[in-house]
Amino acid sequence: MDRTQGQPEPVEQPVAAPAPPTTAPAPPATAAAAPAPAAAGSAVARVVTLTAGDFTLTVNPVDGSEIEPRRPGTGGSAPAKRDAAGRAARDAAARPPVLPGPAAPAPPLLAREEERERLVRLLGRGRSVRLTGPAGSGRSSLLDAVAADCTRLAPDGVVRLSGYGHQQAGELLHALYAAVYEASHERPERTQLLSRVRDIGAIVLLDDLEMGGAALDELLSATPECAYLLAATPDTRAPSDGSHLEEMFLGGLGGADCVELLEAGIGRALTEEETAWAGDLRFASEGLPLRFVQAAALLRQRDERNLSSAGDEDEEPGVFEERPRDAAVVPLPTLAEGAAPAELLASRVSESARAALRIACALGGELPHHAHLPALVGDTHADAAVAELLGCGLLTPVGTRYRLAAGVARQLEEAAYGDTAAEEARTAARHYAWWTGHASVTPDRVAAEADAVLAALAGADVVAAVLLARTAAPALAASRHWEAWERVLRSGAEAARKAGEVAEQAYFHHELGVLALCEGRLDRARAELEASIGLKGALADKRGTVAGRRALALVADREKAGVEVSPPLRLEPPALAPASVPTAGTAPAAEAVTTVLPVAEAVTAPVAPVASVVPVIGSSEAPTTLTEVFEEAFPLNPKPAPPVVPAAGPMRAPRRQPLRRPVLLAAAGALTVVALGTVMALAMSGSDDPGTPAGGDGPAASSTPTPGASVPGVPGTSGNDPAPDPGTPAPDASDPGSPESTLTPDPNQPPRPPSRKPVTPPPSQKPSPDGPKPPTPDPSPTPPAPTPTPTQPDPTPTATATPASPTATS
Repeated sequence: MDRTQGQPEPVEQPVAAPAPPTTAPAPPATAAAAPAPAAAGSAVARVVTLTAGDFTLTVNPVDGSEIEPRRPGTGGSAPAKRDAAGRAARDAAARPPVLPGPAAPAPPLLAREEERERLVRLLGRGRSVRLTGPAGSGRSSLLDAVAADCTRLAPDGVVRLSGYGHQQAGELLHALYAAVYEASHERPERTQLLSRVRDIGAIVLLDDLEMGGAALDELLSATPECAYLLAATPDTRAPSDGSHLEEMFLGGLGGADCVELLEAGIGRALTEEETAWAGDLRFASEGLPLRFVQAAALLRQRDERNLSSAGDEDEEPGVFEERPRDAAVVPLPTLAEGAAPAELLASRVSESARAALRIACALGGELPHHAHLPALVGDTHADAAVAELLGCGLLTPVGTRYRLAAGVARQLEEAAYGDTAAEEARTAARHYAWWTGHASVTPDRVAAEADAVLAALAGADVVAAVLLARTAAPALAASRHWEAWERVLRSGAEAARKAGEVAEQAYFHHELGVLALCEGRLDRARAELEASIGLKGALADKRGTVAGRRALALVADREKAGVEVSPPLRLEPPALAPASVPTAGTAPAAEAVTTVLPVAEAVTAPVAPVASVVPVIGSSEAPTTLTEVFEEAFPLNPKPAPPVVPAAGPMRAPRRQPLRRPVLLAAAGALTVVALGTVMALAMSGSDDPGTPAGGDGPAASSTPTPGASVPGVPGTSGNDPAPDPGTPAPDASDPGSPESTLTPDPNQPPRPPSRKPVTPPPSQKPSPDGPKPPTPDPSPTPPAPTPTPTQPDPTPTATATPASPTATS
């Protein structure tokens, strides 16, 4: 029965394309079947259940993957390792597929015996080696020979991996784990993976290495019981200094070896002209074996054309013959054609082989499996084109597939083989969309074609890209090739956004959230799942919204568990110094911070429970007028600082510098000039009290203040006030310019600076029409009491006035 629709399972029909002999069988009865869309014909949807760490993942191609906590009794224990038969099947699956037709002889491995023996000796001692050589130097052939010699050296045998396209060590560790352990439906989390690969003891042959530095160190440190043979090009990032890798460089061949390789390729001895041409080619190509494999293909094609033209000399060409007759003798290729032979070689192969080359150029150098070429090319015998191209040296094996050899793609694009790249990529995308969604295709076969699928996805239009990503993503998820799964999902989400397919965009975001949750990236999982829930809510997809909310609940549980395991760091408030015991004469706590000397008073004041960041100046309320600002910044009656008593304890309170508000500082600075003018005016005019005599007839206050007393109306002598000019006489009351003589200022006299305290005549004294009269002196005048500052009481005693002698007044 169908687990999603409740219908009987349909009978699967075989497909026309035969399955490659190197693929793994279909997964056992863990996958159920469900009807697929009508466009797929006999295809059926596959539902696969996997164990991913602490989760159970159900890959559903129809409604999206479902994730739940791992069921009790499933997973958690390490699976068994493969036996000898399993390792043999694994080695066969790691090689490129067997091509149809008669097997072509492999080129001999020449002048590599010394390197071969040294590599086997180092690997047998458990040492890891990095084999560096340019593209086309025969690194893959040397790895094949070393693998045959190291079969019985390690308990887990020889493991062949491909590092092409891998910049991180995580996916390579999963590939190593899948090659050694019998775990077809489990992808362990990182902790489990590291604990299990640590027990692997194998010789790992890693071809086409593309990573180095810290990523390579991570791979080596995770598998201490493995010996690695890493094949890389000189432009690959170098390993770190602490990797302890043996270095070996693979160079070109000598002159005699190059001639021998040419003779083995064409099956005959070289002529003198061909030997000279081979010497020039060796100098131009630095003796790379790939160049001489291609040169041997050029000589074979030349021999075939010369023999065919010699047999047709007596025959007249037909009237309807389209191909012109070749020349009687085909000359040797030029040195430039021998150094870049891709265009010449492609012009002499079959039409199906040239069509396969166009497809490979459209897919970025990736050649599809030979079983796909009949459908892609339109020729039933197009699968034989792969062997033809491989014999010409235009292809090279990479893992379980074939790619264009180094430099071939660039040469073919210059020969206009990439002009139809868009059409070829669209055709390949639609073909792979049908093939990956078919039920007879196992997830492992899709994973083997992952690079070609990704290349077709990148070059296709948005409609074909959405269709391909929708069908390939579930298969890649079931194959545990999650790096390719993520790339397909991201490409599909972008294509769906451009095409306006909201439902498909919601599916891709949901899958990305589930993938991030399986890998422990909770922030990414929450973002992707919330985007998917929002899109599904706009579509009124209740079932998809429920699945998304379930996955989001797992994210919340994981986040909560992470908080409980690792609580956030809580910073405690700093410990305060013990307060000193107040002594006699110490200012109270309210006056601990003053305007004049805040540091000295803060030392003796008791320490409050919470220290104030901004010191209070004057009153606790902010000043509202400029007069208040002036009075707070420049008090008229500064109080002497109390005696400083050292702290009783060994700890001394930290010295704090007074901090002033920027507005207060700006206002105080702006009023400094006004303060100086006021001080000078007060010094010149004496007292503003109308009862004070203007001349020296009556008693006056002494100009010499007593210690501890301050004269009202006169600026204090704190050191910040300017001293009055001794040569300026006191203003006379009879002076027409003095304010005491008249209330109406004289327009000819300069205006007097305004006083802080307005002068108001008493109500009993009214100006007469005849002019002002001098006030009657009081025999015992009492000066008014000084006005205390608004912030604190004045501790100083009130000054008393004494009768001044006639000579004391100025």
